[in-house]
Amino acid sequence: MSSDNCIITTTTTTTTHTYSIPTSRLVNSAAGNVFAMPSENEERQPFFGAMGCMSAIVFTCFGAAYGTAKSGVGISAMGVLRPDLIVKNIIPVIMAGIIAIYGLVVSVLISNNLGQGTTLFANFIQLGAGLSVGLAGLAAGFAIGIVGDAGVRGTAQQPRLFVGMILILIFAEVLGLYGLIVALLMNSRAGDAKC
Repeated sequence: MSSDNCIITTTTTTTTHTYSIPTSRLVNSAAGNVFAMPSENEERQPFFGAMGCMSAIVFTCFGAAYGTAKSGVGISAMGVLRPDLIVKNIIPVIMAGIIAIYGLVVSVLISNNLGQGTTLFANFIQLGAGLSVGLAGLAAGFAIGIVGDAGVRGTAQQPRLFVGMILILIFAEVLGLYGLIVALLMNSRAGDAKC
């Protein structure tokens, strides 16, 4: 064994493998030399930050797509009876699209901080931030889609329902906004990580 590397040879019934392992990765124990735990800047650590980046945009886009599709079905059904209300009742589709913007903002912020030198703690914070905005956006998109579908159909029959539908849509949209705020706060703390 040299001062820099430890040569390990393993033999099976058919093959023999020889490995050269840096001694810095070995620890003396009662069982002999064993491998040390990975260092804090392991090359796999940015995976968690990348998963946070991905989950931020993917889940919010799922929510926005569902909200748009579900509201669009209601607008199409309502447009047969009252084509003059189509433009007025397109608000649920617009509000569903805003949900994806929340995920895009957080995803871009997380991707700007991805890199080999980041700590495991920072990458877990980024994963949490991405999941926060992503899952909140998914829930908000579902709520907007269901409310939008029923709301535009009801507005076609009773125009006084429009204001109530808008208020419910605002409360559904704010769920995604809560996820965005938490994600921004978490992501701002990712750079402060010491371990």
